[in-house]
Amino acid sequence: MDTAAVDPTNVGAGAGEPLDEIVAALFCPMGADGVYARTSLFERIVDGLSLLISSHREPGTEALRFPPVMSRSQLETSGYLQSFPNLLGCVCTLHGTEAEIRAAADRFEIGGEWTTALVPADLVLSPAACYPIYPLAARRGLVPQSGLRFDVACDCFRREPSKQLARLQSFRMREYVGIGAPNEVVDFRDRWIDRGRQMAEQLGLTCRIAPASDPFFGRTGQMMAVSQLQRSLKFELIVALRQPEEPVACMSFNSHLDHFASIWGLRGEAGDVVHTACVAFGIDRLAIALFRTHGLDLQKWPAAVRKALSL
Repeated sequence: MDTAAVDPTNVGAGAGEPLDEIVAALFCPMGADGVYARTSLFERIVDGLSLLISSHREPGTEALRFPPVMSRSQLETSGYLQSFPNLLGCVCTLHGTEAEIRAAADRFEIGGEWTTALVPADLVLSPAACYPIYPLAARRGLVPQSGLRFDVACDCFRREPSKQLARLQSFRMREYVGIGAPNEVVDFRDRWIDRGRQMAEQLGLTCRIAPASDPFFGRTGQMMAVSQLQRSLKFELIVALRQPEEPVACMSFNSHLDHFASIWGLRGEAGDVVHTACVAFGIDRLAIALFRTHGLDLQKWPAAVRKALSL
């Protein structure tokens, strides 16, 4: 499909919003809100961001790339259903004999509903890049005194359909994860807050760091969000994408305390429960922010930004 045929009033920002002019050059709609094909122009910046983030990888960090799906039982064990059940996507399949599967498929041909025959598989769509790393690290045994560092990434999914580009259902996430002694993990998170701000400034993005909370589900979730704010467990790097009064988080810096370590039995060499933290980069949001700030003509982007992205 020719990107010029995209109606910007139906994708991304509404009529008259600042994002209108860049939407058609960057995305092609795919029939569902928050799910788009990305053009080569957009992917050039995604590739540049990947290189920039990799250039800041700390020594001793192990890089792993995950598929867009993960074990359903592992995500359940991690507590995701208690925190964000409304965002989860479960893989479901037609199951049974050949005749049963054929009968379900044939119902569609006569105007019936075939999806009623679906059965949940042992997979879910990954809601964040870091969830698979904690059971993986636990299987390796005790956490060394020097701690563990991981560089992880995957295509993620969260069920929040929207026409706003800041609310993609399918998006790319890159994370650095630290596992180790509580004070070392706090230092890991804090130095990445400073490093993230420096990276955003290097990219010419106007930003600020702000305390934040996750969108926990339900009444209990509201209390969890308040606790998260009070304990300064989460910070976000905020960039104004649409309008100054509508900021968007492009990076997050999260302390999990001993949540994942306790669940998965992650312990140090002395038998003590360790802590974990992560810094997450919203790759698509960062790329959109760059186009929103610098325009569509990459040749006109500031020289320092082009150099940072290896353009």
